Amino acid sequence: MKTAIVLGATGGSGQVIVSELLNRGVEVIAFGRSQSKLKALIEEHDNNPKLTYKLGDIFDYQTIIEAAKDVDVIFQCANVKYQEMKTKLLPLGESVMKAADALGKNIVIVDGIYVYGHQVAKGDENHPHHPHTKKGKLRVEFEQLIFNSKWKNAKALIVRLPDYYGPTSQNSYLQPTLEGIAANKTSIFIGNLKTPREYVYLPDAARMIVNIAEKDDSYGENWNIPGAGLISGNEIIKISRQITGNQKIVIPLTKSTIRFIGLFDEFMREIVEIMYLTKEGFILSGEKYEKRIGTIPKTPFKEGLKETLRVLMAKENR
Repeated sequence: MKTAIVLGATGGSGQVIVSELLNRGVEVIAFGRSQSKLKALIEEHDNNPKLTYKLGDIFDYQTIIEAAKDVDVIFQCANVKYQEMKTKLLPLGESVMKAADALGKNIVIVDGIYVYGHQVAKGDENHPHHPHTKKGKLRVEFEQLIFNSKWKNAKALIVRLPDYYGPTSQNSYLQPTLEGIAANKTSIFIGNLKTPREYVYLPDAARMIVNIAEKDDSYGENWNIPGAGLISGNEIIKISRQITGNQKIVIPLTKSTIRFIGLFDEFMREIVEIMYLTKEGFILSGEKYEKRIGTIPKTPFKEGLKETLRVLMAKENR
C-alpha cells in the first residue's frame, strides 16, 4: 500500500488511521466535509507533505470517486449519529461501496459489535449474529450490503471494534468520564462501575486495522479488533485520578436514569436500547488476527489512559 484515502478522517478512528498510515510512509488523502477540521488535521501533522485533503460528501459517491481515483485502499471511518442511523446508515454504505466498485478498489469498513446483540460470550468472527435492537438489526443489513454480490469490482472487509478510548476519541461511552476527570469537574460514567468491560486503545486499533488492510487475502471477511483485556469503571476512575490528581465525583448513569434523561435529550433516548453493552456481554476473540496477522498490540490501560488524559488536559488549558 503506497496511497490511501481516509473517509471521515477527522473523527476518532479516522485520525488514528491517518497517523498510522503516515508512520508507515503511506501517502494519505484525508476526506471530509469541514475544511477547517481538515486543515487543523494537516497542521497537527506538521504539514507532512504526504498528507493532503479533499473536501466531499460521504453520501455523494461521485465526490468519493473523484477523491479516491488514484489510491490503493479506501478506509471508511465516517459514521452517522445514533438518532440518524435509521435513515442514513444504509445510504452511507451504498455510497462508499458504489464508489469503491466504480474504481475497483479495496475498501476497509470500520464498524462496531451491535450485530452480535446481548450475548455473554467470547466469540470469533463466525459467531452467530443475534441482534435484538433496532441498531443491531440495521448493522446486520449494513454488513449484508457491504458484502453484497452486486459489487463486482470492489473488495471489502469489515473490522469490528468494541468500545474504545484514546487521544482522538470523540463519541465513546468513556469520553464524558475522561473529559470530566481531565477538567477536574464532576462527570458521569455510562453503566455499572463494577462491571469489567472490553475497551480498545485507538492507536492499537489503527495498527491492527492497517496490518489487516495490507494483506490482500484479508478482504471479503469480518475481522475482530480486540482490546487489551477487561477493566471496570472503578478501575478506570482510580487510574485516572492517580494520573491527574483530580478527585471530583463520577456519577454512574443506569439505564433508568438515561431513559429519564432521554425524555428531554434525543441522543440519550437512543442510548437506552444499547445499554446492554455496558453489562457483561460479548468479548472479541483475537485468535484469527494472531494466526493470520501476528501479535495483538495491547497498550496497558495505565499507559493508554495517561496519554489520553494528557491530551484532554492540554485541550482544557488552551
